[in-house]
Formats: sequence, structure tokens, C-alpha cells
Amino acid sequence: MTPRPPEEPDGLMLFDGVCNLCNGAVQAVLAVDREGAIRFTPLQSPYGQALAARHGLNPESPDSFIFLDQGQALTKTAALAAILRRASRPWRWLAIIDRLPRGLTDRIYDAIARNRYRLFGRREHCVVPTEDQRARFITEAP
Repeated sequence: MTPRPPEEPDGLMLFDGVCNLCNGAVQAVLAVDREGAIRFTPLQSPYGQALAARHGLNPESPDSFIFLDQGQALTKTAALAAILRRASRPWRWLAIIDRLPRGLTDRIYDAIARNRYRLFGRREHCVVPTEDQRARFITEAP
């Protein structure tokens, strides 16, 4: 967990933009984050690649996503729980996942992440957000 430099945003999810599972997760977050507190950047964007490199995630072969939360770069179960804590009720209650044994939940996460393209498929290009969603997607450094 890396402290955030002053220019690094809070509440930003870096995700694999060509992964169907990851895009489904983004759509789910858009649905449960009614206040619009969470923003997104695909790992394939210049900004996403720079942030991924800064936090040690290979954007060419990501095994996780990163969620920048209150000065920390979180991955796997910790990232999911932090996102859920920012969601609207009743979804934020699912952040209880953070209380489960981290070794177990991260192993389950890793198994799904390793097989995500085979299980859920992948796209040739990143999904283009709708006009209403566009303000929540960042592809270049602010």
C-alpha cells in the first residue's frame, strides 16, 4: 500500500478496459455509487498506464485492479471492500468482505483474475462510456 503523492486522485479505480468481467464491475459500481464518488480509468489509457506503473501493476498483464483510496493504492479484496464502503446502502454493507480471512478471499480473487478472459471473455477495445458516464472516466492526467 503506497502513500499517495499530492497529485494522485482519491476514489479512482484502475481497471482492465478490455476485460468483460472488469467492465461488468465498472457498470456495477456506476449503479451502486449514486453520489458519483468513484471515478475510473482503463489500464490501457496513458493515465492508467502511468498510474499502474507507479504502483507496480503490469498494465499488459494485470492480475488485479487498483483502487486509489485515501492515500493508498489497494488491490484485490482490500480494493473491493474500499469501493463497497463508498457505495450507497444497502451495497456498502457488503464491505463486510473485509472481515473475512484475507488469505482466503485473495486466493479466490486470484483464481478468478487468472481465468477472467477464459470465463468472461475480452473485448478488442475499451468500452466507450455513455455521455452521462463520461465525466467519471479519466484517461489523461488532470
